[in-house]
Amino acid sequence: MHTRPRHRPSRRLALCIAAALWSVIGVAQAVPSFARQTGLDCMTCHLSWPELTATGRQFKLNGYTLGERLRLPLAGMVQASATSTANVDPRVADSFPKDRQATLQQASVFLSGKLADHVGVFSQYSYDGVEHHASIDNVDLRYANHAGEGAGKLVYGFTLHNNPTVQDVYNTGAAWGFPYASSPVAAAPNAATAIESLGQQVAGLGAYALWRDTVYGELSFYRTADGLFSPLRLGTDHAEDAALKGYAPYWRLALQHDWDHARHAAMVGAYGLVLDRYPDSTVRSGPTDHYRDLGVDAQYQYITDRHRVSAQLNYVRERARIGAASNASDDLHSLRAKATYYFDKKYGFSVARFATHGTADDALYNTGEAVSGSAAGSPNSAGTLWEFDYLPRRDVRFMLQYTRYNRFNGAAVNYDGQGRNARDNNTLMLMLWLMF
Repeated sequence: MHTRPRHRPSRRLALCIAAALWSVIGVAQAVPSFARQTGLDCMTCHLSWPELTATGRQFKLNGYTLGERLRLPLAGMVQASATSTANVDPRVADSFPKDRQATLQQASVFLSGKLADHVGVFSQYSYDGVEHHASIDNVDLRYANHAGEGAGKLVYGFTLHNNPTVQDVYNTGAAWGFPYASSPVAAAPNAATAIESLGQQVAGLGAYALWRDTVYGELSFYRTADGLFSPLRLGTDHAEDAALKGYAPYWRLALQHDWDHARHAAMVGAYGLVLDRYPDSTVRSGPTDHYRDLGVDAQYQYITDRHRVSAQLNYVRERARIGAASNASDDLHSLRAKATYYFDKKYGFSVARFATHGTADDALYNTGEAVSGSAAGSPNSAGTLWEFDYLPRRDVRFMLQYTRYNRFNGAAVNYDGQGRNARDNNTLMLMLWLMF
């Protein structure tokens, strides 16, 4: 097999990206709407955006309502990147059409802020620069209030959202977990749990409470985002969106504790989702596929003026009964672990380990295609991700991210049956991320 040798993006490409994007930085003077509303520095609520601090979690729990209501609570975001895949076989070059090219990855507008004394919203509408398509992104509309004062205070609220775990205040779940941005043009493993795969397809209605700043609980129900809830999947491909049978219950419990004036913060928790999904979203009758996801997670943060440390751990076990599968039932396990260190709120380094493994099933995972296939019909993938961040300003981030696979779609060597190895999908990504 003849393959293109590994190499990094060309020096000319890197210089062009840097020159073009640096010119944008000079005009990125504004700050996001939440910071304008509260008058707080971004790094008060974020260890490094989007990871929340204890203050950020309280802001979200209280319905995004701290501060004065803005007349027009708008903000924006732009992500531009270039990705280099380790090995691009000329026979599958079509699978990597944007490899080693500067790409407008995503541009978003946010309507996010306080709407009334107890009502606030986080909402995002995004343009995908790779697919050249715009659609709704994450949405979380909240009502929040409290009962009691002091040590016995109870914060409670209700949420309407469109992505399981987007409403969560911890950075362990799929919606806000690390990596916070990744390459849209790199190859990705073909197996994921249901709770990771429903974003911008469903409507979630939930109630939550935090008691004594220690015990957090939530109960939500998900349904197909149609009818009255259709704006929650505005612009998405309805033929590909999930169609659920009835309501899917989601529960969440967590114990959290902050100490030493919130320099230290820790959490341990558990959550679960049960749903029945129609195999064909255009035919909402007949047998359904059944999924049961159970997860445990933990988080720790240490934050001072100069040093910021965080670690997250998340594990999900899924049991599924899928009509089109080869087996009567299939298990899928997903593990994510990450550690981050930031110095002086400018220089960051993160390392993460990810692993997915489960029951081999030819009908689910063996597509017979190069790159995306699995000759063993296996969902097993694992690797390590390193990320370096530099924030010259609070609203600007330069990111260098390297992903290394030691297993991909079931094997380390010849995983697709057509000569491709796991390491061929290793990627190096350079990104500029602007918030304004």
